[in-house]
Amino acid sequence: MSNPGSTVPAETRLLSADSAGLAEAVAFLRAGRLVAFPTETVYGLGGDATEPAAVAAIYAAKTRPSFNPLISHLPDTESARRQGAFDAEANTLAAAFWPGPLTLVVPASAQTEVCDLARAGLPSVALRVPGSEAARALLDAFGRPLAGPSANRSGRVSPTRAAHVLEDLSGRIAAVLDGGDTQVGLESTVVACLGGRARLLRPGGITRERLRDVLGYDPAGPDEADSHAPVGPGLLASHYAPNARVRLDATRIAKGEAVLLFGAFRPEGFEEACASMNLSERGDTAEAAARLFGTLRDLDASGAQTIAVVPISPEGLGEAIRDRLGRAAAPR
Repeated sequence: MSNPGSTVPAETRLLSADSAGLAEAVAFLRAGRLVAFPTETVYGLGGDATEPAAVAAIYAAKTRPSFNPLISHLPDTESARRQGAFDAEANTLAAAFWPGPLTLVVPASAQTEVCDLARAGLPSVALRVPGSEAARALLDAFGRPLAGPSANRSGRVSPTRAAHVLEDLSGRIAAVLDGGDTQVGLESTVVACLGGRARLLRPGGITRERLRDVLGYDPAGPDEADSHAPVGPGLLASHYAPNARVRLDATRIAKGEAVLLFGAFRPEGFEEACASMNLSERGDTAEAAARLFGTLRDLDASGAQTIAVVPISPEGLGEAIRDRLGRAAAPR
């Protein structure tokens, strides 16, 4: 296999999500190169999860900490079960939410093909069957687990359209498979099924309420140690950060700040903002989730030093939105 670090082209190809584009994307992946691909959540940065050199290229392209494990994507549940050991909880969640925006962290199976580097040296593996038809078509044609963290440089805002990928990674990866705007707009919910009760490691496109309905109990959150040596993806405290400082639960706006609105609420001093955008005029958290990362990028492009975010209720998808904004606001 060629060394992906030395074969990335100077210009990243933009491919249509048709049969010709899929064939070209698969050829790149089999050559050890990286291809960004659409899912229903955000665009993933795809590399062969069975090949350490391809996984290392993902870390290099994203400048991602090597102790943060990667999600491996599979075309169906049967394929995922070959990579991980599913207990009753994992099987219940997979039956309820796959294909869809749920990642399961389970013990790696004895026959797992997902390499140690993609698992960050852990005995567990993070697996997902995406809801996007384009993603599953790519995975089915590729025939191997595809490591696929969000297709952006580590710590930057996650991409919800092909243009966002090119902003961060043009010239650093082989191609982007263009499937249009993503539908969910947040990364997947991550749940650990590692013995005993399931734990909610990261809120996302599947809400806590839906998990509770299926499991019959409210899953506990991550352990404190998970933010230092994460057992699942997306658990570092500072993550999803724009260049501007992010200030949460703002009820007053200072002159020159950009403001991220939600619903009808207008903070005091709103007229002093240098830019403003509303995640959802009608206060719809699903619409807000789908627009979150694109809106953050647009406000960041205003040149404001600070993005002030108005209060957002933690109900439903609001929990995941607040989680992402909290990581964007963390010290870095």
